[in-house]
Formats: sequence, structure tokens, C-alpha cells
Amino acid sequence: GKVQERLSLDNLVLNSPGRVKCTHLPAASLSILYVIYIFLSNSHHQNVKEVYTMPFSKENTYTTDYIYSLPEGQRAELIDGVIYDMAPPNRLHQELVMNLSAEIREYISKNYGFCKVYPAPFAVFLNKDDKTYVEPDISIICDKSKLDDRGYNGAPDWIIEIASSGTKRIDYGVKLFKYHSAGVREYWIVNPLTRTVNVYDLEKEELTDLYSFDDDIQVCIYDNLTINITELLR
Repeated sequence: GKVQERLSLDNLVLNSPGRVKCTHLPAASLSILYVIYIFLSNSHHQNVKEVYTMPFSKENTYTTDYIYSLPEGQRAELIDGVIYDMAPPNRLHQELVMNLSAEIREYISKNYGFCKVYPAPFAVFLNKDDKTYVEPDISIICDKSKLDDRGYNGAPDWIIEIASSGTKRIDYGVKLFKYHSAGVREYWIVNPLTRTVNVYDLEKEELTDLYSFDDDIQVCIYDNLTINITELLR
């Protein structure tokens, strides 16, 4: 399907059918642009709160001790000492996580790969410190030496996040910058609201590619793997 042009850095859309190549900006610059976009949007739409209320950030300095002190069933992420509470996922979110995980796991198994696929909740300590703790929706990990009983210590090779109206500010901004700086090789943002997928080849400092759910999406770390989201949801 055709992706319509819009002024919206949260899904970085250009007027082009099928696969879309965005303007020549590195991933870190895209994160900075998104922060500017959020600031401008907030200043012009101060009464629109639903985009910003979830996840809720607590502007104190926290450590992973706080994460492990949370009551059972309550989830949060910690990025540079800031806590972001997490809302329960909806049905489509879970269906996407399950089907994407299964597709990637099957590909790795058929090709005798050694990487592991971990859907959320799975702890990732990006900086190997007590100030950052994330639970990506899907983590693909190839360095098993950094796995322990708590989770993974370091940057996964490939991270997939399922965006929502409440998480897109974090997914397209804070996490894009954080994953890039931590050394994640590839980052996908799957957005059911716009039926689009942003693909960031962070390893090669490549620009974002934007796909629709109907496209065959080329995976960066696996040359012969493509994924069609619409097909996965049937």
C-alpha cells in the first residue's frame, strides 16, 4: 500500500509506495529530530495528554534495586536512572510479539544459527550498570557469554519494539538514541497504529527504512530473511 506524506517524525513517513528511504540523516540525528518534534508538538497541543502519559517517567535517579522491589506483576524500565512505568500490552501487541518471535526463531533453527530469541519480559542491562534496565519486546542475542540467570548484560544484536500511542515517544526517541549508543546492531519499531515498520541499520550507521505491513521487510543482520507483517497476522 502507499504510504501517505505527513509531518510526523514519530513514524518518519515520506510519500512513496512500498519501501521508503528517508532523508540522509544518521540514526542519532533522527533521535534528536524526534525530541524537537515532541517539544514542538507539546507546545502547540498542551491539552493533548494521551501521547505522553504512558509510559510515565519519574524524574528522580533510580537504580535496578527499585526495579526488583516492584510488586509482582508491576513492570517498569530504567533508562539512565529514570523510571518508565509500563502498561499491560493489548492483544495485537502480544500477537505481534509471538508471531515475530516464532518467525525469527524458525529461521535461525532452519539455518543452523546460534542466536537466541527472547520475547518480553526479558531483562537487558544495556550498559552493564545499575542505571539502565530495559525489557525490549523482542531481543535477538548472538553472544551467549553475556547471558546469565537475570538476563543479558550488554546490547542485543537486534531489538524489536511494538509501538503504541503511549510508548512511541520513548520508542522513537529515548530508546532509539540509547540502543544506538549502546551498540545494538539493528532496531525495528513496529507500529500497529500506522501499520508501518521503521528499520534502523545501526551497525552500518544506515538511515531508516520505512515499510508498510504489506511489504516484505529485509532484515539487516540476516541477508536472506524477509518478514511480511500482514502475512504473520493471518
